[in-house]
This record gives sequence, structure tokens and C-alpha cells, in this order.
Amino acid sequence: MLAANRIAKTVIALVAASMSLYHVYVAFTGAPQAFFFRGTHLLFAMALVFLLYPSLVRRDKPAAGGIRDDAGGIYGAAAPARASWLDWLCIAASAVTIIYIWMEHERLITRFVYVEEPENVELVLGVVFVALVLDATRRVIGWALPVTAAIFLGYAYFVAHMRFEQIVEIMYLTTEGIFGPTLGVSAAYVIMFVLFGAFMERTGVGRLFMDFALSLTGHTAGGPGKVSVISSSLFGTVSGSAVANVMVDGPITIPLMKRSGFRPAFAAAVEATASTGGQIMPPIMGAAAFVMAEFLAVPYFQVTIWAIIPAALFYVAIFFAVHFEAKRVGLLGVPRSEIPRLGQVMRERGHLFIPLVVILAGLIEGYSAPYCALAGTLSCIPVAMLRKSTRAGIGWHTVWEALQDGAKNSISVALACACAGIIIGVIALTGAAINFTAVVVDLSRDLLPLALILTMLAGIVLGMGMPTTPAYIVMVSLLVPALIKLGAPIPAAHMFAFYFAILSAITPPVALAVYAAAGLAKANLWEAGWAAVRVGAAGFIVPFMFIYEPALLMLNGWAEWHVSLLAFISATIGCMCLAAGLHGYLLRENRTWERVLLVAAAILLIKPGYISDAIGLAILAVVIVNQKYLNPAGAAGYGPSAK
Repeated sequence: MLAANRIAKTVIALVAASMSLYHVYVAFTGAPQAFFFRGTHLLFAMALVFLLYPSLVRRDKPAAGGIRDDAGGIYGAAAPARASWLDWLCIAASAVTIIYIWMEHERLITRFVYVEEPENVELVLGVVFVALVLDATRRVIGWALPVTAAIFLGYAYFVAHMRFEQIVEIMYLTTEGIFGPTLGVSAAYVIMFVLFGAFMERTGVGRLFMDFALSLTGHTAGGPGKVSVISSSLFGTVSGSAVANVMVDGPITIPLMKRSGFRPAFAAAVEATASTGGQIMPPIMGAAAFVMAEFLAVPYFQVTIWAIIPAALFYVAIFFAVHFEAKRVGLLGVPRSEIPRLGQVMRERGHLFIPLVVILAGLIEGYSAPYCALAGTLSCIPVAMLRKSTRAGIGWHTVWEALQDGAKNSISVALACACAGIIIGVIALTGAAINFTAVVVDLSRDLLPLALILTMLAGIVLGMGMPTTPAYIVMVSLLVPALIKLGAPIPAAHMFAFYFAILSAITPPVALAVYAAAGLAKANLWEAGWAAVRVGAAGFIVPFMFIYEPALLMLNGWAEWHVSLLAFISATIGCMCLAAGLHGYLLRENRTWERVLLVAAAILLIKPGYISDAIGLAILAVVIVNQKYLNPAGAAGYGPSAK
């Protein structure tokens, strides 16, 4: 038994490392033709799924106490079982179906789609291939996405009356179905940045982020909460997964927050919300950002430019929420004697920021995103070896383990993109997007605000059952065209869908990041979930802001930087007012009417326009004057002194 386990682990390690090395090679030399490149990527991913998620183990809940993440992975779970004969059969069948495509490549790329009938063997292999993709997706991320894909297949056959041969053809024999652009994004972009994140984690960057955040804000009111915000935003730049972020930062920040006096539910909410924002935090965002760049045919760096101000607003709002909650309750920070000094942190570990700088510099210079990720990955080990403080424990085993981590962490995205290709293929085949757009426009009565609310609700619902990337893809296919038709700028419409696909991670009843954080904090799930919604309230408003004020996305570039700056300042003050109103504290604990005025001021400041900004500032001034000069102590029972 032990020998069999060792053999199984060795096989998994070899397959995972080979997958990473293949993509490193491709990033260096250039990608081959789509069928070969995407097929190889998917074959590696499917082999790992069938090995890591055996058919004899239930997938409805994480094994051995692990926590399923927003991308489908399981954190803290022991390997539950070895692959059975059925899993090896699935691997063999996957290889046969994909190798057939390679062997018939020349004929397939020159044939007339929908004119030349597929051969019988291709129909059989196509059905097997689709079934394998659905099953692999189910194993790694649950039932929601494969069931959705199956519903779309049923729609194509029973409602749109597409022929069986047409459906199989587009799914298996073209690059418009499973082998479509979304799988191409996973193969070309996502895995390289996931691999970069794996190397960063293995070289100790998590400790750098934590010590850096502690040295900056640990001593202030509610310092541990602010540390969570800063460290999660930094770690989010290399992880792209909300739950992965929680599981790395949470074991340190959540106990610190509880020790300083934060309620367990609030501590979980802060960590979950801050970790969720990592997917919108440049320079390395979540996988869906790469899909967005592909859909819009723009460089990935352009997407990061659009995301800068909205991401900053999201984290500013969380920071103020933590600050005002801490002041209202009267919490202190971590004693200075327990906090590392910033200078010492930067001297000992600051050089670990260099790989991030390498990637950012490469993107600015115009190099491709995969090439920049490769450069950053290759720089991780040499940079870690520069100082004695980070050199300990670094060796060839670090490289070997990081190669395995990169592949294993990318398989959920690969299968999600492959399965989403089924949905996109059906939409392309049947023209469903046009019909759905007409329905949304009709339901919204040609009013953009109603269409935005419908899209928001759809994003939250879709995100409850599937990872960010496929949720975003479905929204782009079905809902975003309606927003564009009603007047929303194209990049803003895509960013709107992207944000709400992400925010589902903190929206009850299915809030995966909250589940992870609440488990660490030993907090009630519902209490933590609604606290997360309150902490991240600005995140639900920011997308509406950049729809009506495109300057927040810097759509006009640096030519009108002053317009973007003014919009950012106004929105920042609005986010502060919203946090103060929702958490009941500004200069002292707020009375009820002051909270109402602060929320009203927030709405006016967040809404673009000089008149609304002026009214919002005036309302804020009224509250400040009242709290500072007219009634600084507050009414009886208000203010920290009354506690």
C-alpha cells in the first residue's frame, strides 16, 4: 500500500512538473498552432484532475477538512485516495480523443465546417470528449458549471433544433467550442501567472507582505485589521484566488484581529473581503482579467490600467471600514514592541519585491504577458538567493515543488475555461446571445440602471455556483451586449461584469471566501457573511460609478488625467462617508441622523457631477462641524467614552 502511494505521488509530481515545464518552454519559444497548444494544455490538466480527484471519492465536500476555493481547488485537504482503474481509463480516453485531433489536424483546419459531415468515429470521440470534460470539471469545481453547460447543450438540441452532428462538430472539431479562445487564455496566460505565484509563495513572499503591512499600520487603531487589508491586497497580486488568499493570510491576521478586540465575525469579514479584492488588484489580477483582454483584443496591461482606480477605491473603503469600526469600539493596535520596523523589513526581505517589478516593467515596455510572467518566475529563485535572510531553505526542491504547485493550482481554471467553451460554442451556434440581449433590454424597458441591476444580480447568482472566470464568460456572452446596446462604454460594461462575478465570493448564502475565513475565525457563517457585505459595500457601488464616470477607468488615457484624479478624489471621500455611515463612527460615534446624512453624502459624492459633489461635501461638512465643534461628546450613550 505504501509503495503504491509513493508511485502515485511520483506520477502526479512528474505530470504536474512536466505541465509547468512545457508552458515555460512555450512562453520562451512561442505557442504552436491552437489545436496542439490548447490540446496539450487540456490533456495535462485532465490527467491531473483524474489523478488528484479519484472517481471513488465524493466531491460534494472537501476531503479531510479541506476548504474548496473560488477556483475549485481544495486547501488543507489530504489526498483522499489513489486513482482507480476507472480514472486511468478516463486518462487514456482523454489522450485518445485529443491525439486524434492532432493526427487529423491538417484535414480538420481545411475542411468546410457545417458542410462536410463529421465521420462516425469523430462523432463517437466527440461525445466521449465532451463527457470527459464535463466529468473532469465536476470533479474539480463541483456540479454548477457542468450542469449549466449541459443545459446549454439541451437548449441547442431541443429548443434551437440544431442537429446532433453540428453540436458535436463545433464542440470537438473546431476552435469555437472546447478548444476555443477561453481555453487559449488559460493555456497562454493563466498558468504562467499561477506558476509565478507558486514560485513567489515558495520563496517567502507571504512573510514579506505580512511584515510590510504590520510595520506600516500595525500600531494604529484596529491595526491588525488594516494589516489584513494591506497584506491581502499585496498577496492578491500574485494569487488571483480569494480563498487561497484567505488561507495564506488568515491564519496570521484573524487571530491578531481577535486578540486586539475585533468580533470573530468582523475579523472573518475583513479578511474575506480584502482577500476577494486580490482578483481586481493590478498588476496580476484574477484569471478572468486575461479572458477580458482576449475578448476585447487589447493588451493585458491595458486591463490593469482600467482596474487601478476601482481597485484602489475598493481597498480604501475596506480600510476606512476597519478604522471606523475600531474607533467605535475603542480598539488599539499591536504593541510597537511586537511590530517589525519597516526599514528592517525592507533591508532583510524587501528585495523579494523585485520579481513583481520585473513583471510590471515588462508589461509597461510592451512585452507579452506570458513572457513577462516567465521573466518574473525565472527571477524568483536568484532574487531569494541574494540575501542570507531569504536564502535559507531555498534549493532545487523549491523549484521542483513550485513547478508542481503551479500546475495543480491551474487545473481548475483550465477545466472551467474548457467547460465554458461548451457554453460559448452553443451561443455561437444558436445565436442565443442576440435573443437574450433582446430579453434583457425588454425587461429593463430600455433603462440602463435597470439593466445594470439585472446584470449585478445575475453576476452574484452565477458566482455562487461557479468560479469567477466562467461566471464572467457567461455574463459577457449573455448580458454585457445589452449594457453596451443601452449606452455603457464597452470596457466599463466588461469591468462591471468582472466585478460582480468576483463579489459573489462575499455574498451570502454561497460566499466561499467567507466560508474559509469564518472557519479560521470560528465565527457564525451568516453573521460573517453579512458583515462582509457591509465591509465591502463600496465594492457593490464602484461598478456603477465607472459606468457613469468612465474617467475612473482612465479610458481617455493620461491625456485627461486631471479628470480621472478629480473623480478619484470625489469617489474616495464618498467611500469614506459610506464606511463612516455604515459603521457608525466619524470623529465620534454617530447619531442616527448623522449616519443617514453620511450615507446620503456618500451617494452624492460617488455619483459623478460637480453639483452632486458640492452638495455631498456640504453635507459632510455639516456632520464634521457638528461632531467637532457643536456636539463633540455626542449624546448620552454615544462615543467611546460612554462604553
